[in-house]
Amino acid sequence: MKPFWQTKKLHEMSHTEWESLCDGCGKCCLNKLIDDDTEALHFTDICCELLNTDTGQCSNYPQRHTFVPECVTITADNLATLYYLPSSCAYRRLAEGRGLADWHPLLNNGDRSAMVAAGISVVGRVERENQLQTDLEDRIVTWPLRDCD
Repeated sequence: MKPFWQTKKLHEMSHTEWESLCDGCGKCCLNKLIDDDTEALHFTDICCELLNTDTGQCSNYPQRHTFVPECVTITADNLATLYYLPSSCAYRRLAEGRGLADWHPLLNNGDRSAMVAAGISVVGRVERENQLQTDLEDRIVTWPLRDCD
């Protein structure tokens, strides 16, 4: 029997199935900048204040909108408009017909260590925005754009 992500379209998935697709990389929790002249998107190594930098997980996921009102909820309906999702994102990968990457926790019994080892996770690479000591422009990084299969 094939797993649900191979048999269902994104909009057909249950809430539990949808949530399990998130690999927990934390890249969507990074502050991003858009160049006013070129409209180019730039990731920084500065994350939301709720992100646990040791695990890459939100420290208060159920109530995150209370503390961070601008936190985006990724849905099948808004996925196509979320241009800033990295190419490694499972939601984006499935929407593009690419399937899950071999490091994805669903393919590794829920273990996130393969994702961290592949350099996909923010674990150990970021600081929280409430600890920022420099200008955000000085914290632009390219590693979140890396897509390992």
